[in-house]
Amino acid sequence: MRLIIDTDTAGDDVFSLMLALTRPGVNVEAITIAHGNVGFAQHAENALTTLEVCGRAGEVPVHLGATRPLTRAPLSASYVFGADGMSDSGFPPAAQRTAKGAAPEEIVRRIMAAPGEITLIAQAPLTNLALAVALEPRIAQACRHLWIMGGTDNGIGNVTPAAEYNFYVDPEAAKIVLAAGFDVSIVTWTLTLQDGLFTLDQLEELEALDTPKSLFFTAVNRTSLAFAQQTQGLGGSLHPDLLTCALALDEGLIRAADRCVVDVETQGELSRGYLSVSHPILPDVELADPDLVRKAPNARVIKAVDRAGLFAAMRAALA
Repeated sequence: MRLIIDTDTAGDDVFSLMLALTRPGVNVEAITIAHGNVGFAQHAENALTTLEVCGRAGEVPVHLGATRPLTRAPLSASYVFGADGMSDSGFPPAAQRTAKGAAPEEIVRRIMAAPGEITLIAQAPLTNLALAVALEPRIAQACRHLWIMGGTDNGIGNVTPAAEYNFYVDPEAAKIVLAAGFDVSIVTWTLTLQDGLFTLDQLEELEALDTPKSLFFTAVNRTSLAFAQQTQGLGGSLHPDLLTCALALDEGLIRAADRCVVDVETQGELSRGYLSVSHPILPDVELADPDLVRKAPNARVIKAVDRAGLFAAMRAALA
């Protein structure tokens, strides 16, 4: 499997990278960096550190991309992940440095050089992908599959009641990408709340592996675990990006999914960043309102996954 992973590397983004970087038969061809969770330069440092921890230093290029959303200022989530995105663990800088070539151009170049072969995992605001589509719209058809972590499935967001962080930060980019014609699967915050939790017992089991990777996982996860416990009232930590990567690597973990009509709200005062997901209980749109036009499904929305399989995948990656 050939992958490009677009990331705002902090917390769970790190664990998604670890899963892909340690999986036999998976070739991570590039990591592209977007604005997002913490400071932009820190995202690159965290990706480089993760490569080093996984024994892949110097093997995977890391390309810098969009430093801000299309229309607004960047928005930090350091309150979840710590100022450095790594629970303020103070890891030393990695020896590897970022590669030449801007992320949108690299996404286009690599996908167009190998049509139908490269899968994209997007676990950050979708600015880099929107810019790539603007450069070369044909990448949507040339990409093997696009996996997006973002939005909610008629559920509660994690920034506003209506919006999940990645879509809230740059809904204009999300709207462009979802309309571009990719073969796309979406892993939502709603699914994460349902199936993306590692319990305290599971986290203890991972730490007890006592390997360099498991101890790194435990250190990086500290702040988001505390946030989940103290703010969200959860008995463990949530792993949306890891969940997205695990499903991309093994679709056998999917227990339910629906083809849906999806779109993103960019204008609403209360609903900016909201992912609209069609649902079977809704009437046909032309019946409900003759002025509305029925649209074809444009995404697969994942509804349920094998939670035990997800944990087993991470455990294997950290062993």
